[in-house]
Amino acid sequence: MRLHIVCVSLLAVLMVGCAAKTNHRSGCAQQLDAAWAELDLAKAEGFAGTVSYSKALTLITGAKTQQQFEGYKGCTRKAEKARFYIRESRAGR
Repeated sequence: MRLHIVCVSLLAVLMVGCAAKTNHRSGCAQQLDAAWAELDLAKAEGFAGTVSYSKALTLITGAKTQQQFEGYKGCTRKAEKARFYIRESRAGR
């Protein structure tokens, strides 16, 4: 009986861990898609040479890598930060 309770408890913990890992999946994808679109727009507007643009590109690349390794929370944070730098780039800073 004790072994049964331990196994069920362990299974529950594993399932919660998996659910938490995918919790930020859609947010990561949405932020990353928006960041790429905004980066393309900034490039088309001629802001590709700015420092902020370069920082944004680096952050987006890192976010994509985290997405591939299921680091969705970090991906979301990096993509949001990249979008900030894209806005800064378009503002001339």
